[in-house]
Amino acid sequence: MDFWRALIIAGVVLVLSVTLGSAGDIVHHDDISPKRPGCENNFVLVKVPTWINGVEDHEYVGVGARFGPTLESKEKRAINTRVALANPSDCCSTPKNNLTGEVILVHRGGCSFTKKANIAEAAGASAILIINYHIALMKMVCATNETDVSIGIPVVMLPHDAGLKLEKYLQNNSAVSVQLYSPLRPLVDIAEVFLWLMAVGTILCASYWSAWSAREAAIEQDKLLKDGSDEILSLEVWFIEILVVLFCIGGIEGLQTCLVTLLSCFRWLEHAAQSFVKIPFFGAVSYLTLAISPFCIAFAVVWAVYRKFSYAWIGQDILGIALIITVLQIVRVPNLKVGTVLLSCAFLYDIFWVFVSKWWFHESVMIVVARGDRSGEDGIPMLLKIPRMFDPWGGYSIIGFGDIILPGLLVAFSLRYDWLAKKNLRAGYFLWAMTAYGLGLLVTYVALNLMDGHGQPALLYIVPFTLGTFLTLGKKRGDLKILWSRGEPERPCPHIQFQPSQ
Repeated sequence: MDFWRALIIAGVVLVLSVTLGSAGDIVHHDDISPKRPGCENNFVLVKVPTWINGVEDHEYVGVGARFGPTLESKEKRAINTRVALANPSDCCSTPKNNLTGEVILVHRGGCSFTKKANIAEAAGASAILIINYHIALMKMVCATNETDVSIGIPVVMLPHDAGLKLEKYLQNNSAVSVQLYSPLRPLVDIAEVFLWLMAVGTILCASYWSAWSAREAAIEQDKLLKDGSDEILSLEVWFIEILVVLFCIGGIEGLQTCLVTLLSCFRWLEHAAQSFVKIPFFGAVSYLTLAISPFCIAFAVVWAVYRKFSYAWIGQDILGIALIITVLQIVRVPNLKVGTVLLSCAFLYDIFWVFVSKWWFHESVMIVVARGDRSGEDGIPMLLKIPRMFDPWGGYSIIGFGDIILPGLLVAFSLRYDWLAKKNLRAGYFLWAMTAYGLGLLVTYVALNLMDGHGQPALLYIVPFTLGTFLTLGKKRGDLKILWSRGEPERPCPHIQFQPSQ
């Protein structure tokens, strides 16, 4: 029964397991368009800041071609160069206007990219900007039958709307100038450090809260001499409900639960926390909860209204952390068997949607969903994110709820077991499980940076570290059988005393 329960849980919770990554890959590798001499550049994103009549205007993002020289990576070294409009506009024949080192703006079509670049270079252009047909960008490659690919000027494609704006300025006789450079991402951004601390700290807080609740329930059980069945919402029901409710509703509940529990620790609020009033549809609700609820609702509503603003990530992270802590406190893995099945399914699911889905959809579905590509949105809210502070490309470092909740269930289980078994930190499992999670997440960030910012399935690294450490340690200490099936140490009834045999 536990096995099938775990499968059901895995099926409904894995949609929360968004890949960990940073917003927007700079370097795009392409196996469909193989490299050859003269055509061996990586496809890199290019910053194109513009000046109109000497006044700084918009900054656009283009993409570099497979051919041509490598672009400058430092903004201060990029030369501010005037832009000239091609005549003819497609630059498939020698321009009629005289060029003396300008960047030439041309339209796509009429001939190959390399032919446009060769003609522009021969006419005296210092670089060529190609306006695409669409808003999206296209990878510019060399045709298989082209031989003249020794091009000495940078070639950059601009989105359709950006190119048309620059063209309109030039047609109105405005002086337009641009810089072309492709800055590198920093090896490590401070945002990743804070995100690591947030993920580890969230699991740490949730684990102690869950273990404290379990210990209190065990003490009460011993006192009352009951078989006892804690009214903990089943994993299946909890996660199915999580899927049906909106992020704001879940965030309100999480924030409210955390605040009520925290404020209940103050003696002057203890009476309000223990006094209840019956409300239709909600049942008995404490006066403290009634007082906190308007604030939580207002907080979530304000976040929802302003979620597209640059500072909205703060509210999203607060609601998300509160929700995750509440889930990890309420939902409990009963034993290691359920935890193993759950994390194993998550492990395979994460790998499939990040890596295998590329073959069917030509890009990672998980990364597209996380970033909100093609939707005009900021991406799904079921993730924690922090702006990349020292990255010239900006964007966010992100981690999905599933990468915290799923391994967090196992970490919280380890602390509950340690407390019920009266094990100290060194002799228990929690310290090892928590350390393994932190190391797994750290390795994920290392892999993320080594892969030029390409999104990584965090569970690919976290699951082997966390689950592997737990299973290995349990086997070595001889506790694996109890951890696997029972999930908690046997506790004899304190009121039964065994008489020694005569």
